[in-house]
Amino acid sequence: MERVASKRGKQTVRDMFLSMMVITAVAGGIYVFIPHDEKADPIEAVDFRVELATARRAAPYPVAAPDDLGKGWKSTSVSYEGAAGNNWHLGFLDPDRKYVAVEQSTSPARKYVAQVTRNAKNTGRTEDVAGRTWQHWEGPKYDALVLHDKGSTTVVTGSAPKARLVEMAAALKTTP
Repeated sequence: MERVASKRGKQTVRDMFLSMMVITAVAGGIYVFIPHDEKADPIEAVDFRVELATARRAAPYPVAAPDDLGKGWKSTSVSYEGAAGNNWHLGFLDPDRKYVAVEQSTSPARKYVAQVTRNAKNTGRTEDVAGRTWQHWEGPKYDALVLHDKGSTTVVTGSAPKARLVEMAAALKTTP
């Protein structure tokens, strides 16, 4: 009886080892024969034109979006929430892969700016961009340019340097 149990235990270990070898060979074959591109960018650009048109029809303020940013900019996210302060969001990666976002809302400016900039504070300095005066805000995570308009606030924020924020603000248009 002991001889049969001992033989069965050896077979179980041997069968498990053979199964692992088969699984490893199949996984290796899949990896080798299925094409993959290590150089491909994992972040795909989003087309924001449909959401922009919808937001421009629904929002009670002129919705801003960049026009002719130049090469290297990639749109990564877009949303409009009419029920929550008419919030418009458009996210980008700049040519150096730093984050830049355009945020607009009818929410109270002080609270809204702090929220979308992750607690940036007004520096008291301003930046003239395309004939408009923007406030310069600095924060632990994001810096921002803030423009107060009639009934809405526009924020260009992100981890990108100030020059990229200015570039985005200069490219913003409110008409199609």
